[in-house]
Amino acid sequence: MTTSPAPLDDARPSLRETAYATLKARIIGLDLHPGQRLVERDIATELGVSRVPLREALHQLESDGLVVLVPRQGALVAPFTRADVEQLFEVRETVEVLAFRLAALRRSAADLATMAAAVDAARTALAAHDDAATAAANAGFHAAVVQACGNPLLQSMLAPLDARVRWLFHLTKQRDTREQCEEHAAMLAAIEAQDGDAVADLALRHVASGRGPSLALAETWASAPIDPVEATRTRNRARSR
Repeated sequence: MTTSPAPLDDARPSLRETAYATLKARIIGLDLHPGQRLVERDIATELGVSRVPLREALHQLESDGLVVLVPRQGALVAPFTRADVEQLFEVRETVEVLAFRLAALRRSAADLATMAAAVDAARTALAAHDDAATAAANAGFHAAVVQACGNPLLQSMLAPLDARVRWLFHLTKQRDTREQCEEHAAMLAAIEAQDGDAVADLALRHVASGRGPSLALAETWASAPIDPVEATRTRNRARSR
């Protein structure tokens, strides 16, 4: 009697997905810093994957704006300059505010539960003085709002910004996170009341109020403009000596 092979576990993440998720988390969590070189050989060994899935993951991270790839030379974590912060806020003040307005009109009970959980998680982390967890929870609240907006086109436009917004929350975790948490709670209340005008006004003021503090903090961590070609060429020359 022959035994049928066990069915494949389709839910199991691929090597590319695992490499992508791991590197994305390390970049957003600042374990890998803006401008840092990424040596494929070393990362592949560390993650236990071959070069092929790693390169696929790096290409996906490049589309997220987290990695810069230089053909035939190498990769590095994308720089995050003061100008990048300014441009991110210019976009957020428009499209993210629209997402909040639509979320108030279209949110489901499950959406509200996800947003409330993010607000609660941020408050818990804040009380524990865990800046990284507070930043992650606050970014999660914004992501939950985008999910609740019910507009696939808007969601596709915001998807490339999600990683950068999460990255920014971690880079600016010294901001007044207590104020951010309270603003999120007020926006959640407006979404629960399905008051699109009120939440849009709150969201615009919330995003706009973060611009100044974020730009000020950017002076302490923002990357200087980097020439990716020169940066990776320097590494290759150093290894060839």
